[in-house]
Amino acid sequence: MRFSDKRNFRRWFIILSSLVIVSLIVWNAVAFFQRIKEEERVKMNIWASAQVYLDQVDTDTGLDLYLEIINSNSSIPTILVNENGEIEDAMNIPEEVMSSEEKLQDYLSDLRGTNEPIEMDLGEGRVNQVFYGDSPMLTKLKYYPLALILIIILFIAVIYFFYRTTKSSEQNKLWAGMAKETAHQIGTPLSSLIGWTEILKVEKVNPSYITEIEKDVDRLKTITERFSKIGSAPTLEPEDIVEKTRDSFDYLKARSSKLIKFHLALPEEKIMVNLNAQLYSWTIENLVKNAIDAMKGKGSLEIKLKQDPKNVHILISDTGKGIPKSKFKQIFEPGYTTKKRGWGLGLSLSKRIIEKYHRGRIRVLKSEINKGTTIEILLQKTKTAA
Repeated sequence: MRFSDKRNFRRWFIILSSLVIVSLIVWNAVAFFQRIKEEERVKMNIWASAQVYLDQVDTDTGLDLYLEIINSNSSIPTILVNENGEIEDAMNIPEEVMSSEEKLQDYLSDLRGTNEPIEMDLGEGRVNQVFYGDSPMLTKLKYYPLALILIIILFIAVIYFFYRTTKSSEQNKLWAGMAKETAHQIGTPLSSLIGWTEILKVEKVNPSYITEIEKDVDRLKTITERFSKIGSAPTLEPEDIVEKTRDSFDYLKARSSKLIKFHLALPEEKIMVNLNAQLYSWTIENLVKNAIDAMKGKGSLEIKLKQDPKNVHILISDTGKGIPKSKFKQIFEPGYTTKKRGWGLGLSLSKRIIEKYHRGRIRVLKSEINKGTTIEILLQKTKTAA
């Protein structure tokens, strides 16, 4: 048996054992409740018999036992009704009920549905009825199994939440560690490339070649810095998101297929947002690359900025294959991908960057199958926004 199978076996064994134990406790609580209920029924039968005896006895002697039986009922709510349906006596009834005839009749109706009445045959065709309810102790015990079940559900929910939080924390640490290690691994050949670039300058190689190499080196630096920031809180600074969006757009447009028609709709004024420019550009890059993949390298892609008094909305629209509505949230989960090659991390990283680091929101705004998708990023503007 594999380790994972053993772990699953232990997990299910604990769950099933807990369910069995809880079931036994609830079953015993219900059985205990029924036993006390039966004992109260016996007690009320004895009480009714004592009432019948006192009604029929002609002497006042030897009544101490019967009076003690009658007076022993100090907790069970009881109403005595004569053969004419009139209330003759009531005990252990709340004062606010006793103060009103209407409330007392309503209370009697409740008692009729609680327990079967006990008949008192007084002779000569007189038959009184004793209506009684549950004692306070029995009433509390009645809700004990329900309270126990709720406690167990809450306990299970806490364990589940702890398990999910722990698992999520472990995954975050794993991704952060992988990202930092990737940044470290890229750093070594990157330093070598920078050195080779300087050598090429000395050798008087065509400057246009060196310029292109330096662009790619700068790009590698940006990627390294991006990965190094995963797992640690990035520094946010007031930035013009219009300018940063345009920079990302220009970079992606220059390096994408000519079959993709790029459109950019930006306001003319500055919009200041607390931003980490590198992580933001990474998010735009991930979303644009996903859009291009959805269009299979051919189609129309638009980046549009809108604003309201408090927020800025970045809309990225494509004419790709679209996303089913049931998958709107699932596409941002780690590992989710529809591509044969890919880790399914781009959108999950984008969600982390926007929502965790920038306190914003990212979502699928709309999507139609075979017509396209629009993804919205929402960020809060700074108070000093122009």
